[in-house]
Amino acid sequence: MVDLVAFGIVIDDLVFPDGRAAMGVLGGGGPQTAFGMRLPQLAGWIEQPCRVGLVAGVGPDLPRSAREWLLSADVDMTGVRAGDLPTPRAWQLLDADNRRTQVWRVEDRVIGAQLGRTLERIPPTYRGARGFHVGIHPDEPDLDFVHQLRDLRSPLVSLEPFKPADHPPTDAALRALCSAANIFSPNHAEAKSLVGEGSPEALTWRLADAGARVVTLRMGQEGSLVCVRGTNSIHHAPAIPTTVVDTTGAGDAYCGAFLAGYIATGDVLIAACYATVAASFLVEQVGPPPITEGLRAEANRRLDWLNGETMTR
Repeated sequence: MVDLVAFGIVIDDLVFPDGRAAMGVLGGGGPQTAFGMRLPQLAGWIEQPCRVGLVAGVGPDLPRSAREWLLSADVDMTGVRAGDLPTPRAWQLLDADNRRTQVWRVEDRVIGAQLGRTLERIPPTYRGARGFHVGIHPDEPDLDFVHQLRDLRSPLVSLEPFKPADHPPTDAALRALCSAANIFSPNHAEAKSLVGEGSPEALTWRLADAGARVVTLRMGQEGSLVCVRGTNSIHHAPAIPTTVVDTTGAGDAYCGAFLAGYIATGDVLIAACYATVAASFLVEQVGPPPITEGLRAEANRRLDWLNGETMTR
């Protein structure tokens, strides 16, 4: 049995603003989310077992380095389907403002077959999980799947938009999106596309008013805001100072660690601190962070710094 579940593998070919490229990088959100889910236990913040599973479709072209990283992170791969179709692959074109343009390098039929999500593709050993994290396109959200997940022994479900909405949603569509899961986690641009301009605090309240039970607003170098609907408090977790190499996947790691932390503690600020530490590791290199012997000590050093910052605010 696994406790937390992430979805999706894509092999990324990254092109940076200065023309540099990094080819064959393990991405797609699932591995990065899984890293975030694993970090609280790897760092010793959670005592009880926290097994993480990944649901994805891959082909014979999956790089050996990708499989080795998943094994090193102790991610359960029962849900990773291996077949004859290629692994989803895409160009990720990054600009100077960290905006990303994705260009698929595989046929549409491969994307649907390998990344499509149905209950039938979730192994029986995953269906009793305590938490699932799902990314959605805000203009075409697959909310039926999200509701089906929530019907599986009432787990906590975390929802993250993949991108800003192309058009502002209707009030009904916004409410359906925000209320579908237990945790709604957009970044600043995604939140503005859904509820309009305003201060980060105003955006957070609007999302809660639209039905989100827990809101985590991710703001990059400005940290994140978290709130629980029905309370009068917004908590701020500052970003951890570090050298930013590539931000791809940092939001996924944040969401995975927040879900793990919130399930374990029931405290949104503690969960946000775990999530902030996870995101800080993601931005320091291309691809998922290596699982090293020094990871636990460094994660705890960063959490101590973050706890000191939040206590003085």
